[in-house]
Amino acid sequence: MYRTTMCFAHVDNNGKEISAEVDIMLKLAEGRTGVRTSAPVSLLDWYDLGEELILVMERPVPSMDLFDYIHGNGGSLDEEEAKIIVKQLVDAAKELEDKCIFHRDIKVENILIETGLSPPRLRLIDFGLGCFFEESSCYHTFYGTPNHIPPEWFSRHTYHAGPTTVWQVGVVLYESLHKITQFMTQKFLRNQQKISHELSEECQDFLKGCLAEVPEERPTLEELQLHAWLS
Repeated sequence: MYRTTMCFAHVDNNGKEISAEVDIMLKLAEGRTGVRTSAPVSLLDWYDLGEELILVMERPVPSMDLFDYIHGNGGSLDEEEAKIIVKQLVDAAKELEDKCIFHRDIKVENILIETGLSPPRLRLIDFGLGCFFEESSCYHTFYGTPNHIPPEWFSRHTYHAGPTTVWQVGVVLYESLHKITQFMTQKFLRNQQKISHELSEECQDFLKGCLAEVPEERPTLEELQLHAWLS
């Protein structure tokens, strides 16, 4: 359970204003047979206090966020374990895309790892900055983690849901495999943070695709699902 401010609001089918985060969680729940059946965690209940919301969320136990999981493993993961996690992340991101949901802040701190399972299972959390999108949606105000801003924001001051999500998948993988405190877009673009040549060629290709500077050159989530590295 946690408190949050209602930064974004939607109007439901009955004309009532509700939190965008609640609206997104309800959309994600459609078709589920219960909790633990999808990568995004489930919303169990919520209380609208006007300026604040109390959200009662599913909490997998035992679990920890991916940031702590990485640092508990010496600061980086081996490539095979990273592959297991990122494959689940790509599938989760595609599930969101299929429901026209743009998370906007996919990062290691917003990913839970269920450590009691083998292999570990990924869960996606914190949809507080999320929104619904259309294929043509173009965003002119950035919401998310400043250090992870996609390059097109600096050159065009715009970004789109699909390429930004793929960029964020690349950032998560980069931070999983490289012993750094945090990925920073500007450092990466200046070659101050580089993709390790010790990784397999398939993994390097996957990362280079996700972290392509030009958004049109990044693969789609569906193409990532079919990438040789994840096969």
